[in-house]
Amino acid sequence: MKALFLCLLLLVPGLAAAQSSQVLPEELEIWVELEETDYMPMEREMVLITLRGIYRRHITREEIVQPDFEGFSWTQLGADTWREERLNGAKVKTFTRRMAVYPDRAGRLTIGAFTHKLTLTDEADEWFEHRIETAPVTIEVAPAPATQGADWWFPVKTLQVSDNWSNAPDQLAPGEGVLRIVRVEALGVTPEMIPPMPDLTSPSAMIFPHPEKRFVELSPHGPISYAFWRWTIRPGNDTSTIVEPLTFRYFDTDNREDRSVTISAQRVAFGTVTPEAPETSQAPAALVQASLPGWPVGLLAAVVFLGGAGWALLGRAFRGLSALHRFALFDPLARGMRRAARAGEVAQSRRMARRIVDRDGPSEARLALLRGLDQAVFDPRATAPDLTAFARSFLAEKP
Repeated sequence: MKALFLCLLLLVPGLAAAQSSQVLPEELEIWVELEETDYMPMEREMVLITLRGIYRRHITREEIVQPDFEGFSWTQLGADTWREERLNGAKVKTFTRRMAVYPDRAGRLTIGAFTHKLTLTDEADEWFEHRIETAPVTIEVAPAPATQGADWWFPVKTLQVSDNWSNAPDQLAPGEGVLRIVRVEALGVTPEMIPPMPDLTSPSAMIFPHPEKRFVELSPHGPISYAFWRWTIRPGNDTSTIVEPLTFRYFDTDNREDRSVTISAQRVAFGTVTPEAPETSQAPAALVQASLPGWPVGLLAAVVFLGGAGWALLGRAFRGLSALHRFALFDPLARGMRRAARAGEVAQSRRMARRIVDRDGPSEARLALLRGLDQAVFDPRATAPDLTAFARSFLAEKP
């Protein structure tokens, strides 16, 4: 009994300190981490920062007040993350906010202090306000290359461009038009940073541009922005015409070099679809009655198969349980994708599909299905996409 009483006495000072109105510097910490690179970022190039905090006090309420980001544009990459962790054997709360900032000009720019407004409790369990701040972060920014000239300055980490047509452009029915959709997918930029929709030109075709569509997905590596450029094209005469190529430039921020994208010219013409080759009659093949081997041959084949399998697996570790996620039945992402498809949620179905691609790695078949879904969603002439069929086809394809 005395030992228990002594233990309680020893705990009381710790409890009082934990709820004290006096806040020690090591109890509450917050700072900004700048993702290090081997190069100096340039104007409008993405710079990743992470706001982190460690808290050894009970927090009743909290609010982050951001600086004004003078000289920067910015976007937050997802929701804030709070976790309970152990540091040096003690349980603490940690806070993380991931952000992408974009310098508006060259020179020495400073990200001001973030302020975390906290509501804590004292010895009498009364609430009181307390604030902690980050230290300012300074970034050296290089100007955009002088060779850029009048072109749209487009620094991007990765870029994918696809050219899709609603039907064969050189096999149109008389008076028919064709819908062309150019899909741009860029990592490391916000939607408004993608170049404006270009003018599509042709010597004689009638071209009707549609309003472009843009949206963004957030990831820890930066925003992934999409743009869809659409035109309806119809030949202006009774023969055919050529749609001129499209070209735009971008700056590869990973390899630090200028690149260009060229979408080749395309012939658009009235015509007829090439008919299928007529079926040729063939003489029926003679039927030969086959006989199955008896049970001794089957038993011998089973023994040989089991022996060979055992020899091949000798000394190998069984990893079946760790690979269960490869089967759609045990994959939570696959279940989420099927659930979203049944509910008719297009955005959630595409989000689940994208997460599966990020986890398993891209495949041409799955990327083609994603492009088909995008075209069905944004093509005004297309019918509503069959999400159940899309999910079934997507999950059937293997990386």
